[in-house]
Amino acid sequence: MPQKSNPQKPPLKPLKWYRKLAARKGRLEADAFIVEGERAVRQVVESLPEEVLEIVTVEGIATPYPHYPLRTVTESQFRSISQAQTPQGLLAVVRPPWQTYTDSVPIDPGTRLLLLDDIQDPGNVGTLIRTAAAFGFSGVILTDKSADPFSPKCVQASAGSILSVWLRRTDEYLRMVQALKKRGYFVLAADLNGKEDTSVFDKRRLLLLALGNEAAGLSEEMLAASDYQLRVPIVRDKAESLNVATCGAILMYLVTRK
Repeated sequence: MPQKSNPQKPPLKPLKWYRKLAARKGRLEADAFIVEGERAVRQVVESLPEEVLEIVTVEGIATPYPHYPLRTVTESQFRSISQAQTPQGLLAVVRPPWQTYTDSVPIDPGTRLLLLDDIQDPGNVGTLIRTAAAFGFSGVILTDKSADPFSPKCVQASAGSILSVWLRRTDEYLRMVQALKKRGYFVLAADLNGKEDTSVFDKRRLLLLALGNEAAGLSEEMLAASDYQLRVPIVRDKAESLNVATCGAILMYLVTRK
């Protein structure tokens, strides 16, 4: 009786395949991005475990994720594919949710949402996504000129929170804003020329907070679509403005406090 042959494992991907994921073109072609570090990988596994495609570790490093395909590499090989300044020897290859680059509004968007209008620094975008997740925001809308949320610096700055909220990156963001307004969302815009009265949104259950570009602020179209413009009171003769990630953190605290 002939013996059954063991199924062959799929061939290992070349290391350059992982390196290509540092560029947006490579991520779109592979439909994947990389999350590095033990804490960040754990956060992604807990947030959307079905999107994790593979775990890569340095030889000799144990992994607590036995249910995923595992690849071990040498320390020098890992450094060649890592984008971190201090590689920890563990990364996950993750599939981005397919809706990310669409303008579809989720069936249940959540009560608090964040919009990033042409925020181009990936560190700021990642930090704001992490802050939004920490303050219980459900989703983040990004304009198509904002930094790609799955770029290495953005993912690193999010500290694994990149999939803890739903994401949409689209040039149709104004259409999404109007659709959300029809659902009852109050659009609050951060603006240097806005007012300081925070009571206007204290009783609002559905809220969309919009933050603008690091230099130019919110676009005229986004300001026109907003229901109220709010500014963070600062001593302007000592500091003209705040970093957008700092400003966003303050405003997210204000809109979530009891």
